Amino acid sequence: MVLAKRIIPCLDVKDGRVVKGEHFVNLKDAGDPVQLGSQYRNDGADELVFLDITASPEKRKTMNEMVRNVAAQLDIPFTVGGGIGSIDDARNILCSGADKVGINTMAVQKPDLITEISDKFGKQCCVVAIDGKRLENKNNFEVYINGARNATGLDAVEWAKQTEKLGAGEILLTSIDKDGTKDGFDIDLTKEITNVVNIPVIASGGCGTLEHFVDIFRESDADAALAASIFHYDEYSIQNVKEYLKRNGIVVRP
Repeated sequence: MVLAKRIIPCLDVKDGRVVKGEHFVNLKDAGDPVQLGSQYRNDGADELVFLDITASPEKRKTMNEMVRNVAAQLDIPFTVGGGIGSIDDARNILCSGADKVGINTMAVQKPDLITEISDKFGKQCCVVAIDGKRLENKNNFEVYINGARNATGLDAVEWAKQTEKLGAGEILLTSIDKDGTKDGFDIDLTKEITNVVNIPVIASGGCGTLEHFVDIFRESDADAALAASIFHYDEYSIQNVKEYLKRNGIVVRP
């Protein structure tokens, strides 16, 4: 049986508002997270991802409130990431109504947190976000943290394998080189990761056309494709994407 590919809008949240930038900078307001989440659900989104991109302890209360408001309106799974640094942070987000938590910087700095979340709440709740950037003049990709600002020296492929061993249930893989460019997903990076792990991989970064969705599913084993700008600014609807994928032989959920 062929598993349906998932289409996932991503909502980057700053101070309670959805924003979008390019290469993780030059942020512009894109709307209210609850309103946009409901709109995407009604349009056929399979899941949603909310990322608190300026997370800090004092903003956690704001995020919990947003999660509760979103959960009250949605009946599809959604992941929340950003600033989750402990098992208590993860518990608070899940108890507020999120289905999964995403960890990135803290996964690198405190790898045991992956195992703790997986053991405590179930593997399916633990999404490890990996932000990868191609090394100059090389085929390797390096992991970055802190909103893609700091290089770690970690090889993205090796880190992906390690996160699976530690208990990650899913990988959210973002290409820093492609983020916000609308030039297409980073197929090389996605293939390298999907070739070495047995957990679902969400491809992220660079989507700008309907063809890009077809390309990532045809040319890699990505389980889902995540996009932001094309949905936030009404360039395409999720239904447009799914109809196009179906016409091109890609299995999607109705």
